[in-house]
Parts: sequence; structure tokens; C-alpha cells
Amino acid sequence: MSDTAGGGRTNAVLSKLSLIGDLLMLQLVFLLCSVGVVTLYPAAFALQRVLPYAIGQEHPSLMRRFWSEFKWAFRRFWAAGLALYVGSIALAFGLLFWVSTDGPVRIFALAVLVPLTGMIVGLYLSALAVLPDEPEDSTAKSLFRAANLFLLRRSLAVAGGVIGLATWFLLLAKLPTLFVIGSGLVPALIAYWISRTTTTRPKKDPGDVSI
Repeated sequence: MSDTAGGGRTNAVLSKLSLIGDLLMLQLVFLLCSVGVVTLYPAAFALQRVLPYAIGQEHPSLMRRFWSEFKWAFRRFWAAGLALYVGSIALAFGLLFWVSTDGPVRIFALAVLVPLTGMIVGLYLSALAVLPDEPEDSTAKSLFRAANLFLLRRSLAVAGGVIGLATWFLLLAKLPTLFVIGSGLVPALIAYWISRTTTTRPKKDPGDVSI
């Protein structure tokens, strides 16, 4: 009986190590694919669509599936990804500029930019959360609609994801070397967690009500 228990623990450890190896492999491929600006968001989208297979330890053709999803995402979302990249850079520079200035205008500008940034990040995380279930004929417009609907339905979970991602960026500012192992995985895992989180409580059956 002890041998059986020991074998079970060994299998559990090996399963965890295999999961970590798969995730790190996907992170490495994401880094390689995101070197080009145009390929950054398609690589992130491909990682998100393959992530459930890695977490579920469905190993067959994991890398082949990533390349297939990357080609799919690039064909459909490269223009939207490029626009999102340019907008993100502009928003980041705007935040850094107003944080480093003084005066009453700074307070007004930050009061506008900070909530706007949170909303955009929340919408992006929502898009990542719905990506694994998006059909093959999905477009940027349909993905935006699905993400917006998800954001409205899971607003509390998405807000928690935004806080988690902001914490990651603060940690990244202190330890830039973490970028190599988490730049793609952290947003992907946060979005995966959001997709598995519900903000609606199940309705009780009348027969379950106790007095």
C-alpha cells in the first residue's frame, strides 16, 4: 500500500514538472515569435489558445498546435494587434509623462488616464479569456464584441485580473529578469483564471431551502 502511495506521489510530481516544462516551452516560443512588433499580439493570442491544452496535459502535437494557432491569429489579428501595440506605447508614455510632471493639470490627466488604462487592460484580458472558445472564422470585430460582453458579465473577476497584472508589472520593474519567464505566461494565466471564475452564484433549488 505504501508503494502505491509513493508511486502516486511520484506521478503527481512528474505531472507538475511536465506542466512547468510545457509552460516554459510555450513562453520561450512566445518570446521568439514576439520579436517582431507585428507578431507580438498574434503570438500572445496563439499562446492563449494553446494554454488550456498545456494545463490539461494534452501533450500530443502541442508545438504544432501553437504554430497553427499563431498562423491563424496572425492572418486575422495582425492589424488589430499593431494598432493595440501603438496605442499601448502611446498610453504608457502619456502616463509616464504626467506622473513626472507637477501642477493641477497632472491630477486631472491622471484621473482620466489611469481609469482608461484599467479599462483597456481589462478589455484585453477579457479578449484573452474568450479566445480559446472563439470559432475559426472569428474576426477582430467579433472578438471585441465577445470580450466586451465578457467584461460586462465578469467585471469583478476582470478587475481582480487587472490588479494582478498591475502587481506583475510593478514586480517586473524591480526584477526585469522575470520578463524572460513570465512576459507571455503571466497575462495568459491571469486570463485563464478569469475565464474559470464566475461572479454569479448558483440558484438554490426550492427543495434545498432550509428553515
